[in-house]
Amino acid sequence: MAQNFAHGNYSHTQKKARNSGGGRTPRDRARRVLSQNFLVDRHAVDLMIKAARPSGLVLEPGSGEGALTTALARAGAEVIGYEIDPLLAAKLKARTGLKIVKGDFTAARPPAEPFAVVGNIPYSVTSRIVDWCLTAPSLTSATLLTQLEYARKRSGDFGRWSLVTVESWPWFTWELLGRIGRESFRPVPSVDSAILRIERRPEPLVEDARGFADLVRLGFEGVGGSLYASLRPHYGGVDAAFARAGVARDTVVAFVHPDQWVTLFGSLSR
Repeated sequence: MAQNFAHGNYSHTQKKARNSGGGRTPRDRARRVLSQNFLVDRHAVDLMIKAARPSGLVLEPGSGEGALTTALARAGAEVIGYEIDPLLAAKLKARTGLKIVKGDFTAARPPAEPFAVVGNIPYSVTSRIVDWCLTAPSLTSATLLTQLEYARKRSGDFGRWSLVTVESWPWFTWELLGRIGRESFRPVPSVDSAILRIERRPEPLVEDARGFADLVRLGFEGVGGSLYASLRPHYGGVDAAFARAGVARDTVVAFVHPDQWVTLFGSLSR
């Protein structure tokens, strides 16, 4: 399955500086351009390791200064770090002896063998990294430190469900595993963060990926916000399907739980 599930970028800083100079050093400006906010809190690192349960091959996007990289290695993982900043990549490789790839993680070819992704990701490219993970055939899980709002939105913590979560639900679970305060980073960002875990299901909930995607996109792009109104002109047996899934006819599309989408698809695709 190679579908584009991710939507929307989220940045640590949220706003670009109006004056690119402002007395900042070249390294300061590089950190801003590359969305670099380094994890410096040992407790936060421990929480990431506990959530990730690293073993085997682990890819780390945005290794930075290596706080998480070295912790993953100590936990027994075979770590390959990716760092787009050449100076940081060279320093981390020299200091640790670990495999650090200088370059853009999202341009890397996914390994053929099973692997996990763990990282304090640059928030300005959140959607690109998440999409890379969701379309990597051998990925087992992704444990990502993201903007709190992004993690809450994707995990359904607001009580609403986004297109990217619903569309990928038959193959992946989404879970918010803890909040990390902004003071855990240097420079300190303007927002808090959270640990978001995306885990591949042992068996998919549906087999027809294209058919499920068509249903979900029709529902989200339909008229009036009502899922019932959007689907009824295109499918037979909608009334019975909604009753079976426990979805009221006037339910706004964002409030339909992903499991209810799966039930709807099972009924409507017969």
